[in-house]
Amino acid sequence: MTLMKFAKLIHNPSAGEAEDVTEHLIEAIEDAGYSCSYSSTKDDGWEKIDTKQTDFLVVAGGDGTIRKTVLAFLDKRLPIGLIPMGTANNIAKTLDVTGEPQEIMATWSDRHLKLFDIGRIYNLADEKFFLEGIGFGLFPRLMKEMDKQKRKSDNYDKSIMTVLEIFHDIVLNYKARACSIQIDDAEYSGNYLMAEVMNTRSIGPNLNLVPFSDPGDGEFEVVLITESQREQFANYILSKILGKEEPAFFNILKAKKLRIAWDGVHLHVDDAYLKLDEPTEIKVELQAGAVQFLVGPPVAETPAA
Repeated sequence: MTLMKFAKLIHNPSAGEAEDVTEHLIEAIEDAGYSCSYSSTKDDGWEKIDTKQTDFLVVAGGDGTIRKTVLAFLDKRLPIGLIPMGTANNIAKTLDVTGEPQEIMATWSDRHLKLFDIGRIYNLADEKFFLEGIGFGLFPRLMKEMDKQKRKSDNYDKSIMTVLEIFHDIVLNYKARACSIQIDDAEYSGNYLMAEVMNTRSIGPNLNLVPFSDPGDGEFEVVLITESQREQFANYILSKILGKEEPAFFNILKAKKLRIAWDGVHLHVDDAYLKLDEPTEIKVELQAGAVQFLVGPPVAETPAA
């Protein structure tokens, strides 16, 4: 196995609520035994690297920064280490990458690599791939509301608790829409509050809808929430507001490729809110193991008594 010596740190200085910690991150990476160069996602040309002098990437930021980096280097196949610094950190949590930066860096020398699938999207002009998910209904409506609040004030409250409270109100009042999903030869149709094609365990404000999802298993989880499940879903959000992480049990389908037709023009791709000119059938195909992340060693299972 080739030793990793040279790291390229890619950092979003505005991720989360923390102050700029660039110098501390570089120092910590060098203390962990690596040479380190740095790029800020706020600077032009941040995605230009010398692949001959780079053994792996380090992304310090949130889900948006991870997505931006993955798509910029998708053809390089470089391992990626994560330093979660965002608000939700859905990708890092799905990979069980948690803890202090120095604790995470200490695991890199073992070079445990986790393959990570991505979604290829057809029929959307501006978005071609997703890491977390693509979906319609409640979640794009939440993103639209948060964008509205951001336009009103740059100092709007974007804490997970506030977002959950806004989302709870949306769940209670959102009008279900007709949707049909074709997976292989099977078709599912009805009126839904939400249709999500997910590759991570959670989306948005840590909505842990598929807690046992494996982003490298070669399948997406398709989560459908019907009109009849409105109260159940609202109670799930309320329990999170009250500090309780109750299990979420909703309709989940497995898919490698699918088509979705939603009676509406609002959708999201990862953390990007989109509005179509007209309702459009979206085609999604899984690209297995397209990304490789550095993760901690596998947790040993406790032998049965």
